[in-house]
Amino acid sequence: MTIMTEGKRKNKRTIPGFGLTMGFTLMYLTIIVLIPLSMVFLNTFSMGLPEFWSTITEPRVIASYKLSFMTALTAAFVNAVFGVLIAWVLTRYSFPGKRIIDGLVDLPFALPTAVAGITLTTLYSPNGWIGQFFSFKIAFTPVGIIIALIFIGLPFVVRMVQPVLENIEKGMEEASASLGANRMQTFIKIIFPELIPAILTGFALSFARALGEYGSVVFIAGNMPFKTEISPLIIMTKLEQYDYEGATAVAAVMLVITFLILFTINVLQWWTGKRYSGK
Repeated sequence: MTIMTEGKRKNKRTIPGFGLTMGFTLMYLTIIVLIPLSMVFLNTFSMGLPEFWSTITEPRVIASYKLSFMTALTAAFVNAVFGVLIAWVLTRYSFPGKRIIDGLVDLPFALPTAVAGITLTTLYSPNGWIGQFFSFKIAFTPVGIIIALIFIGLPFVVRMVQPVLENIEKGMEEASASLGANRMQTFIKIIFPELIPAILTGFALSFARALGEYGSVVFIAGNMPFKTEISPLIIMTKLEQYDYEGATAVAAVMLVITFLILFTINVLQWWTGKRYSGK
């Protein structure tokens, strides 16, 4: 009787209704994610290979690829550095107005991207409140695009790193200090390895968001071909010209390159997590 009871317990799944919930999960992901993405490639396949190649290798399109990836990567790197700094301050220190600053971190999530773009353009234009104090142009240049992408991507890094910092045992830091390590050595040897997977995840999310951003960039970019024209704007321009195949061709290239970069980051995240966990 005991053996039969144990056998029944082993047959029970950890999550009740696993088959049903998994079915709904796959159905939801298929409808919301896989089918829309597959339509991009189906529309692209309607073009001939020579036409597809000529579309994605136009000098203007190539310039937009370079600008989009360069600005997105730069913004993600900046967010990875300052996002950790902000998360550290919010986690390790108590000061007046801490809750207000903590809430301001999520403001880019709630603020419409078009409003953010107009606001940043007003601030950083040559006659703007901030731009007038610089001897070089910020708005309508790649620098302005990077600032806009930093603005919309910062919360991802902060919110990924913050809970990890909160869960790090302070006893480990105290033990490191008792062994003679200074604060910098403790951070590099004890704290930073724990943060690497979270930093990589925040970096990937920030990069992915920046790469596809349109609303907050289109105003501050200036949209000058070969100079400040991003790939999402190329796609929108082709759609306005009813060139649906050309738009999906550019989108397909962006999608493939983004997937490869995110896949590489995820592999790196898995490798670092496995390395520092000692498993």
